Amino acid sequence: MSAPIVHGGGITAAAATFGGRPEDWLDLSTGINPCPVALPDISARAWHRLPDRHLVEAARRAARDHYGSGEILPLPVPGTQSVIQLLPRLVEGRLVDVTDDRVAVTDNRVAVTDDRIAVTDNKVAVVSPTYGEYARALTSAGFTVDAVDNVAAIGIEHRLAVVVNPNNPDGLAWPAETLIALHDRMKAAGGLLVVDEAFGDTDPALSLASRAQQLPNLIIFRSFGKFFGLAGLRLGFAIARDDILARFEDWLGPWAVSGPALSIAGSLLRSDVSPIRGRIDERSAGLHAVLKGAGLRMAGGTALFTLVADAKAGDIYTHLCRHHILVRKFDYAPDWLRFGLTPAPAADRRLSEALQRFER
Repeated sequence: MSAPIVHGGGITAAAATFGGRPEDWLDLSTGINPCPVALPDISARAWHRLPDRHLVEAARRAARDHYGSGEILPLPVPGTQSVIQLLPRLVEGRLVDVTDDRVAVTDNRVAVTDDRIAVTDNKVAVVSPTYGEYARALTSAGFTVDAVDNVAAIGIEHRLAVVVNPNNPDGLAWPAETLIALHDRMKAAGGLLVVDEAFGDTDPALSLASRAQQLPNLIIFRSFGKFFGLAGLRLGFAIARDDILARFEDWLGPWAVSGPALSIAGSLLRSDVSPIRGRIDERSAGLHAVLKGAGLRMAGGTALFTLVADAKAGDIYTHLCRHHILVRKFDYAPDWLRFGLTPAPAADRRLSEALQRFER
């Protein structure tokens, strides 16, 4: 059995090790809006009845308007294994002939017609480091996963490519035109491009949602809970052509998303989100001021989190835990720490005071 994937969160485990009540800890280990929006009214019917079709369609219409997209489908959070494990089914049978005089693709294999292309098949690419679930689910489905650090390294031998944009945990962002060019390369070889826009609400200019209907081999995943501060809903959306979404819907079956989640999403996605963005920007500025004041080097991030690079990251992590503040550390990058946003200036001061006490 493979080791569990490490995520943010885990206050209960941290408190068991370092003491204190979990509710008294300051959790900065996730990239979630720490100022959740007020919940809209939810009808008793949404709780009492199975989620009827009108709830699904209302949420879809609201999401289409919010994201500026065409076809869209509510999903359990896209980053979960249950959704990622559907991707290999879409890859099956997708490869088609390529007529560039160098390579022919038939029966899901790459056949070489000169010595410039290597023989490979059953390969996928994930721009890394990023969420661990993609590599795990695709590997378990029998694919060879190439962890690449640049979209330019994704080739015709890859049947599926995954790009998180902007990326977690480093905030690396690829311009829309770069990803459209990648889509076109994937399409020419019959492959699929998955763009995970979990943090897309904080930088809408990066999103491909408005162009998805013109990009037939593209699937976009969007997260609902990060931006609205409601991660407990476990809700997201897939944006793609209707034939792809129809297959997702068929595989997930009825009632994949709860009635209350659909009701909340339909209401909030129709609301004015500019105050939410303003609050996130305010909290992000507060965090940056604290980190700068502590002499820490900010190596990347998004509006919802900041990545710090420091040779003593492990010691800083332990020091903060002793002050009952949890941040995210990384086994594959021991000099990295990711700081999520605090909910208020008082929490900024608490973090600042703890960092000032760290002795180098």
